[in-house]
Amino acid sequence: RDFVYGLRRSVDPATGSKYAQVLAPILNAEAIVAGELPVEELGVKALDDHLLEITLKAPTPYFLGLLTHSSTYPVHRPSVEQYGERFSRPGRLVSNGAYRLAEWVVQSHVKLVRNRHYWNDAATRIDTVYYYPIEDSSAELKRYRAGEIDITEAIPLQQFRWIRSNLGDELKVAPYLGTYYYGFNLTQPPFRDAPKLRRALSLAVNREILVEKITAMGEKPLYSWVPEGIPGYEPARLDYADWPHSKRVAEARRLYAEAGYSRARPLTVELRYNTSENHRKVAIAIAAMWKQALGVKVRLVNEEWKVFLENRKQKRVTQLFRAGWIGDYNDPYTFLEILHSRHGLNDEGYANPEYDALLDRASVETDPEKRFALLRRAEAIALADHPVIPLFGYVSKHLVNPRVGGWVDNILDHHYTKDLYIREH
Repeated sequence: RDFVYGLRRSVDPATGSKYAQVLAPILNAEAIVAGELPVEELGVKALDDHLLEITLKAPTPYFLGLLTHSSTYPVHRPSVEQYGERFSRPGRLVSNGAYRLAEWVVQSHVKLVRNRHYWNDAATRIDTVYYYPIEDSSAELKRYRAGEIDITEAIPLQQFRWIRSNLGDELKVAPYLGTYYYGFNLTQPPFRDAPKLRRALSLAVNREILVEKITAMGEKPLYSWVPEGIPGYEPARLDYADWPHSKRVAEARRLYAEAGYSRARPLTVELRYNTSENHRKVAIAIAAMWKQALGVKVRLVNEEWKVFLENRKQKRVTQLFRAGWIGDYNDPYTFLEILHSRHGLNDEGYANPEYDALLDRASVETDPEKRFALLRRAEAIALADHPVIPLFGYVSKHLVNPRVGGWVDNILDHHYTKDLYIREH
């Protein structure tokens, strides 16, 4: 029943979940998100205390993978009804994972302790976990080297070569199902109704230089929206993916001029990114590329994470913004759906009826090959419209203390503490 309540809560318009659209495969989910049906009509039912029935609107090959997403987790209804928005605070949160929330100190740490009621607690080997919010990757590295943390979330770009030379055995770099990109705000000038300008900016980015000289951690230049690595799916590519850079720049200058800009009358634009020295280095590099190729004047705007996300969502002050998307499950739909006009994370404001229709058809197509063909057609349309500039495909990058055992690299970069252990010294 907690699963039923949690799923209903995720699609309830009153909750305002940005991930509500993820549950579209469930019967009546879309109508509920749109406010056309009550949440009780969602295709989920508790047959008894231990058996859950979910009815789909059509066969959905990736649905089991989707059930690993947080929007599908159970929620304890009495806690929500008693505490409201603060139901997830320490001492109040009722959950079913291997750990329970013991402390949550804003800007300090989150502490988890072992849940002795977990169904597989006997296999858990770590009793206590601390998570620290560290925005500065150099500061994170210092704390790692000081022995204060065992696993880093990121690696500072400027110290990667030193890390590889001196901490090579502790460095974990692996393919990652993720896209690093810049998004255009299509609801405001200068990018609203300006496909030539958007295409020109994408053409002028030298992705090869970006991954070889700036990020330099094994990332791959990206000319598709969906990254490589999904079994059976061949991503669509930008039509200029195989052009030499000189030809791209020449075409960028032609389109830039047709859009009404020149070196004498340059585009002036704000590029927003969330606080991170790595994001800053990428932004500086791309701003320099645009300056050199086209004469574009870029003002970099650094924002704290919550402010950054809210500004993207509101679409009032953003012009161009950094973004990234990591696959929630191993299927192209996890990338393509966020550009659907009704998706809560479509911060670009992209809306193409043909694109939406292809996604809608793919969501009910039962033949895997036909489904992938529909998704590839949709991807090609989005790439031609340029609501985003794909820049590079992520790789996961962590430092892992040698005393930590059980770490296994994987394309989704999921690492559960319940599967880790501390080696004997």
